[in-house]
Amino acid sequence: MIKREEYLDQLIAGREKQIIKVVTGVRRCGKSTLFTLYIDYLKSTGISEDRIIYVNLEDVEQENLLGYKALYDYVKERLCKDKYTYVFIDEVQSCKSFEKAINSLFIKPNVDVYITGSNAYMLSGELATLLSGRYVTIDMLPLSFKEYCEASNSAGKTIRENFNDYLRFGSFPYVAILERNDAVVIPYLEGIYSTILLKDVAKREGITDVSLLENIIKFVAASVGSPISTKKISDTINSSGRKISVNTVEHYLRALTDSYIFYKVERYDIKGKQHLKTLGKYYLVDSGIRNMLLSSSSSDLGHMIENVVYLELLRRGYKVNIGKLYEKEVDFVARDMNGITYYQVSASVLDESTLKRELEPLQKIADNYSKILLTLDDIVVGRNFAGIHHLNLLDWLQKT
Repeated sequence: MIKREEYLDQLIAGREKQIIKVVTGVRRCGKSTLFTLYIDYLKSTGISEDRIIYVNLEDVEQENLLGYKALYDYVKERLCKDKYTYVFIDEVQSCKSFEKAINSLFIKPNVDVYITGSNAYMLSGELATLLSGRYVTIDMLPLSFKEYCEASNSAGKTIRENFNDYLRFGSFPYVAILERNDAVVIPYLEGIYSTILLKDVAKREGITDVSLLENIIKFVAASVGSPISTKKISDTINSSGRKISVNTVEHYLRALTDSYIFYKVERYDIKGKQHLKTLGKYYLVDSGIRNMLLSSSSSDLGHMIENVVYLELLRRGYKVNIGKLYEKEVDFVARDMNGITYYQVSASVLDESTLKRELEPLQKIADNYSKILLTLDDIVVGRNFAGIHHLNLLDWLQKT
C-alpha cells in the first residue's frame, strides 16, 4: 500500500476538530485507501475497533443504508458513549439527502466525521449549502511521481524509465502496481473512464448524447496545455456535421470539471495584476486516460509534462494561473502563503533558440519573485540565468 503522507497528514491535523473532513477527487484516486491508512494510524495511537465506524456506500452489502435515515440510525446505534467515535462514510453521495445524516451526526458530542465523494455533489459550492459551512475539503489527486516511484513495480527501474511509464500509463494508484503493458492497463483505465463518463457526468447532468460528450472530451484532451474557448469547440464539432451550441459546450465542460476529470486554469495578467476570463487552458487528471483516448501520434511531450507540473503544483498547495505578460505567456503563476513562483516548462532547451524563447517571458517580469525553468535536460545542475533557476524536472518532482 502506497503511503499518501501528504493527505494523511491533513487528516491527522483535523483529528477531533469540530469540523467535517471531506475528501474529494476523481474516482479511484485512492480516497478509500486513505481512510484505511488513517484508520491504521488511529489504531496505532490506541483507538479500539469499537470506536471506528466505516461505511462504504458503493458496497452492495450496505445498499440498505442508501437512505439518509437508515444511514443515520446505523451509525447512531454504534456510537460509543463518553468517548470519541470516528465515523467514515465512503462515497457519501450515493446516499440520497446524505447531508441530513451527516449534519445530525456532526452535532452529536464526541463524533468525528469523515466523508468521501467523487463528483459534483462534493464541490464546495454545494457543500457550503448542504453542510452549512461546517467542513474542510481535502482535494485528492492520483499519485505524484514521487509516490509512483515508491510502488513495488518501480523497483529496479531508472528514474527516466519510471517517468516514461508515468506518462504512458498514468498515475492511478492501482496502475502503479499493475504489470506495465497496454493489455493490462488500458482495460482498467477504460473502466474508470466509463464510470466517470456515465455515472458522474452523463447521469448526473441528464446528458443523453454520450457520443457528443465524448467528442468534447477528446477535443479538450488533445488540446491540453493550449488556450481553448467554448466557441472554438462548438465550431469544430459543428464543422464535422454534429450540431452543438456554445451554451451546451459550456454545460458539458462544467460537468467534466465538476467530476474532476479536467481542471480549468484561468489566465492572469502579470502586469495588470488581474484575472482574465478568456482563453483559459484545461489539464487532465491523468495522462494514462489521455493516451487511452488519443492515438499515440496525438501525444505531445511538451504539453504532457506541462500537465504533470500543473497537477504537482496543486498537490503542493499552490493556487495556479496561466501568466500573460504583453504578448508573451508564462506557463504557470503559482501562489501560496509565501508569495509567487513563476514556472516555465519545456521538454528541452539544449537548442539555443528554444532556450531564448522560454527565458524571454520570465526575463520580462519586473518583480523579484522566484522564477524557475523546468526541463528534462540532464545538464542543468546549478544553471542560473540572471536569477532564473534551471532545474531538472525529474529532480523537482521528487522533492517535497
